[in-house]
Amino acid sequence: MTDTMTAIWYAGGRLDRAVRLRREPERLHAALTTPRTQIVPLWRDRCLVAADTVVRLGGVDSAWLPATVGDPVFLGIDGDRPLFAVDLSGVPEAEALRATGAERTVDLRRLVQHLDPAEAAVLAYARGLCYWHRHQRYCGTCGARTRSVEGGAARECAGCRQQLFPRINPAVIMLVEAPGTPARCLLARHAGADDDAFALLAGFVEVGESLEDAVRREAAEEAGIVVDQVRYVASQPWPFPAGLMVGFVARARGEATRVDGEELVETRWFSRADLRARRAARGRLGRPDSIDRLLLQTWLDAEQD
Repeated sequence: MTDTMTAIWYAGGRLDRAVRLRREPERLHAALTTPRTQIVPLWRDRCLVAADTVVRLGGVDSAWLPATVGDPVFLGIDGDRPLFAVDLSGVPEAEALRATGAERTVDLRRLVQHLDPAEAAVLAYARGLCYWHRHQRYCGTCGARTRSVEGGAARECAGCRQQLFPRINPAVIMLVEAPGTPARCLLARHAGADDDAFALLAGFVEVGESLEDAVRREAAEEAGIVVDQVRYVASQPWPFPAGLMVGFVARARGEATRVDGEELVETRWFSRADLRARRAARGRLGRPDSIDRLLLQTWLDAEQD
């Protein structure tokens, strides 16, 4: 499993997040203005692109920054280069393009297959942090305004002094195997999807349950199927806007399914031959950038083990 079909996108970035530097304001400010510094601009969670390349700007001359932009967010050290992100969402798109020399804004998920995996990881990290800062301007406890601290790794309430940290919403995604032979896995068609668009089961983790509990609950709620032998495979950052996808394989106790009619409208058991035929016809399995490809490919490869 070494090709891009089984890559976990948005993970494995090479950044040193430099925690100590975050806590030294003077050094951090100096890092923002070195000749080596690069700044990743974003606009409403979209990358700024020029000539099919994601724009990165130098840190020495910050005159391009619109006056209304908030504090840059420190991402870390990339080799010997301090790396920051700046959110231009507060200005019109045309102004963001003009200020950065970009030609257009593009969603990261449309770019990802054309990016180096490490670059995709950096952009996903920047996107997630900028989204969180934009939506955490007020304290949920006392309602006072918050401010960015530690280079953007946290925010602090001006009223009750509570420190706030980026929120991550964990979700589980699962490949459910049929009991017995022949080997088959369960895919489902979601409401609103094309007639032949089948995907793995997935759902958010709820308060008070483990990841394995979430797998069992989602399988029962959405597909009416009882699973056991839940086995962890891998996880994936999914900052769209603030997720963490955790992948599992689970074994069903029976084959009968019952869709909920709201999220899912159809389920179907697929053999390995079925999946290979779908991959041959479509050129891929699963989303181009999602961990579902790893789960499906791992299951296909297991036939040879």
